[in-house]
Amino acid sequence: MSKNIVLDKSFNYALNIVKLYLKLKNEKEYILSNQLVRSATSIGANITEAQYAQSKKDFINKMSIALKESNESEYWLKLLSKAEIISDKEYKIYYDTCSEIKALLINIVKNSKESIYGNINYNS
Repeated sequence: MSKNIVLDKSFNYALNIVKLYLKLKNEKEYILSNQLVRSATSIGANITEAQYAQSKKDFINKMSIALKESNESEYWLKLLSKAEIISDKEYKIYYDTCSEIKALLINIVKNSKESIYGNINYNS
């Protein structure tokens, strides 16, 4: 594994979601699981793209997209859980991992914006 924690976590998360997707597909659940696999794999793809960003603003943009995708993934997981398509245990494992990635991305985006624009007050 590399020393890029958010990249490693997002890759492993995507891999686990792909496995969940394949399981759900075998159970004839296509719609929600398809949405989840798209958003979950997009997180790591955007983080990977950000590693070779053309500028700090491009880096922030890619990481912000990854953040939005993590938020969307949480939504699909919640929906799968509430519809009783995945178990509470599965939901907790995947949701907690996604939330960890989301927290890392929030800090990365915030710190990156502060390095360009200075301290930003998000509450005003």
